[in-house]
Amino acid sequence: MTDTTEETKQNPILKRLPIIIIGIVAVAGAFFLRDYLTFDALADNREALIAFRDANYLLTVLVFIAIYTVVVAFSLPGAAILTLTGGFLFMTFPGFLFNVAGATLGATAIFLAARWGFGKQLGAKLEGSEGMVKKIKDGIDENQWSMLFLIRLVPAVPFFLANLIPSFLEVPLRRFVISTFFGIIPGSIVYTSVGAGLGEVFAAGETPNLGIIFEPHILFPILGLCLLAALPILLKAVRGKKGL
Repeated sequence: MTDTTEETKQNPILKRLPIIIIGIVAVAGAFFLRDYLTFDALADNREALIAFRDANYLLTVLVFIAIYTVVVAFSLPGAAILTLTGGFLFMTFPGFLFNVAGATLGATAIFLAARWGFGKQLGAKLEGSEGMVKKIKDGIDENQWSMLFLIRLVPAVPFFLANLIPSFLEVPLRRFVISTFFGIIPGSIVYTSVGAGLGEVFAAGETPNLGIIFEPHILFPILGLCLLAALPILLKAVRGKKGL
């Protein structure tokens, strides 16, 4: 056991192999899969997908979650299309649960790969950085639960970035998984519900409105959740000022 540990420490490339593989597959996937995980591909194969689902429901669920996990874990193109597909095949419920499960498993894979490969070194670099990344880091350090939910709820924070930053900041795995699972539920429900209505979209020869999350009746409730998540941070800031 000691020899293996020492060998790993002496071979930084070996430690970073998982995240290197993820990077290589992500680049290759962006090139080779860009024409497969698209709205047009879903529209062209919708009847075959429905037929397969009706004949093999449980298998379809397992395969779908596995594909979603791989797409997120390797940052492949098509996560948004898969979310729509989850709604199209399984309706809003339980479709959004399958979407959230796949996204959470994939995010956890990136989190573990990044922590094992870079961890403390990048954590030190982030400490000396500036801008949004530094603000997120400082916020997570002081208010882990609140900040973890915030970076999931706020549409402006890229999903890949929200997976990487906690891996460098000593965030416990359990806390990361819980905040990811529940934090992405609101957005997942919105896009899964769009997918559930794709039958009418296909019939009309149109494309879905993926910007729906920024419409007031959708955005304001999500911003309300963001405010609730940020409340402990605001209260701590107010108490800190009173203590001065």
